[in-house]
Amino acid sequence: MAYEGILLGMGNPLLDISAVVDDEFLKKYDVKLNNAILAEDKHLPMYDEMSKKYNVEYIAGGATQNSIRVAQWMLQIPGATGYMGSIGKDKFGEEMKKSSMASGINVHYYEDESAPTGTCAVCVVGGERSLIANLSAANCYKTEHLKRPENWALVEKAKYFYIAGFFLTVSPESIQLVAEHAAAKNKIFSMNLSAPFICEFFRDAQEKALPYMDYVFGNETEARTFAKVHGWETDNVEEIALKISQWPKASGTHKRITVITQGADPVVVAEDGKVKLFPVVLLPKEMLVDTNGAGDAFVGGFLSQLVQEKPIEDCVRAGCYAANVIIQRSGCTYPEKPDFN
Repeated sequence: MAYEGILLGMGNPLLDISAVVDDEFLKKYDVKLNNAILAEDKHLPMYDEMSKKYNVEYIAGGATQNSIRVAQWMLQIPGATGYMGSIGKDKFGEEMKKSSMASGINVHYYEDESAPTGTCAVCVVGGERSLIANLSAANCYKTEHLKRPENWALVEKAKYFYIAGFFLTVSPESIQLVAEHAAAKNKIFSMNLSAPFICEFFRDAQEKALPYMDYVFGNETEARTFAKVHGWETDNVEEIALKISQWPKASGTHKRITVITQGADPVVVAEDGKVKLFPVVLLPKEMLVDTNGAGDAFVGGFLSQLVQEKPIEDCVRAGCYAANVIIQRSGCTYPEKPDFN
């Protein structure tokens, strides 16, 4: 099987500014742990303050890009994955390009002249993380970029697509173009619920894309928010996963499979009207460095096996393996080679 360009991701490329901070800092900027939000004006000074006050690391991030980087790392086949999104023409943008190309991804960034490269403050306290994203240039992605022949060629070539829900805030029309292409050509299209605020405030865009999703990823908090928004009288994650999997589909070629992670609790997989639970490999607390990127890594590991047409058990196992590696390191980073078998 030819793996070149088999998996394509689209999303918001962000440079993670990651640091271990204290409760005081979270309180000052009104930030809750284990949450993901978009920066408001009150958050803007925090990026500067973090880099002055704490020991920060800069890591090429953004949810979709993290997943694609992990899938690429797991596959170890240069150019197996591609990625599109918008960056600024600046130092951070150059860093991002260097970092992604070094990891073997075929990146086609749209470079925006007017806005700086997007950043994400990753505040870590006691191993738990909170994300505050200042999208900037990531917010400027244009459908015209996707339609350029050299970029659309990546869409034509790919057999699997993955887009985090965060991209619904930027370019729902790009998502729709790719989703409709996937349905027409019997390809696999997958998305992530990504954050409670996406389910709440971008419900219409999410519902428009949902019929095209062959795989829906998310965590237990996002699943419960999705259920609440849709008036489902349950917070049982298995039940919610099942209901999402049974949502009407735009094409009957593939059934929908819902995959919900629950931290240290089993992964919930709903398909064909049934639910399966897969226990995760538990990590001793003292080995946990930070949970940033764990969900993205899970998806990346999962997709690395999916594109090889492995059974769902192997996909989940690879997802858990990748998440386990990531949470033992700072940010969404990994050793040179995986030892997954």
